[in-house]
Amino acid sequence: MGEGGFFKEKFSGQSLRNILLTVFGFVLIFILLLGFYWSNEPNPFDISQNTAQKLAASGHQAVVGSNTTAALINVAETLLDKPGGYLTNDVFPPGLYLDNIPNWEYGALVQVRDLSRALRENFSRSQSQSTEDPDLVIAEPNFSFNNDSWLFPPTELEYREAIDHLYSYLERISDPLNQDAQFFARADNLSTWLLSVESRLGSLSQRLSASVGQARINTDTSGDPAATQSTPARSELTVRTPRFQIDDVFYEARGATWAIMHFLRAIELDFRQVLEDKNATASLSQIIRELEASQRTVFSPIILNGSGFGMFPNHSLTMANYVSRANAAIIDLRNLLAQG
Repeated sequence: MGEGGFFKEKFSGQSLRNILLTVFGFVLIFILLLGFYWSNEPNPFDISQNTAQKLAASGHQAVVGSNTTAALINVAETLLDKPGGYLTNDVFPPGLYLDNIPNWEYGALVQVRDLSRALRENFSRSQSQSTEDPDLVIAEPNFSFNNDSWLFPPTELEYREAIDHLYSYLERISDPLNQDAQFFARADNLSTWLLSVESRLGSLSQRLSASVGQARINTDTSGDPAATQSTPARSELTVRTPRFQIDDVFYEARGATWAIMHFLRAIELDFRQVLEDKNATASLSQIIRELEASQRTVFSPIILNGSGFGMFPNHSLTMANYVSRANAAIIDLRNLLAQG
């Protein structure tokens, strides 16, 4: 091989390597930018407008229960249709390395599961001995399907089927000629669902507060002198969220409060007569306001974990403040609903 051919072959090899490195660099930058775009949390939506859109195809008007059902549908659709789609079960970048939005998805998904269960067991039934709605019998367990299944079947397929049955239920309760499907707006039904919301928010508040570590008195069996537990526990416990899970808990709480905020706005419309009768409208409005405050924009690129009274902010404690206040207000609301 001549000297010219040698240099030509060497130059060609270097050029190919440079091209590959350049392409790899552009792909990497594209993946990073796409991941940044996918990491944006979904915007809130208008309840009445959403209900009208969901009923547009059927031509029916909104009735009692339409707003709550349509809100549940839209929250579930948001999990699947937001930028990037459903990320929890992704096995390719950028979804593979993202964790904030998957935790947000899980927080919202838990609320979807709770409300779909309440629809099946309480809101759609007049009493404990009444028949379950056939659409909700399918929708509720489908939402409980494994949230990170990639194939055989993928999680999205199960959730889509659940959404389809919620659409069917929404159309049936909105049809004035259909007497089989019902939504009962009663104080006891609402109180039962609020109990599950109260429990979820209470847990999130404790986990958020544990971002800085806390020494807590064990109150597991307080209030009942005859209460026992399976294994003995110390009278004082030290609780702290692991450092690498702090942002996970934060975004799970963001997703949960985002979903609950929309569900309560829908409840405010569907249960208006019940709330007015119990003089509880203002209490519900205050809960919604606390949840709205929890959705304020996070301007920091990372979730900061400063001490409670230190120089740097603690985003988890700020979120815990809104969550615990909303939780306390829900307790008061349930007390109002229980009054005659």
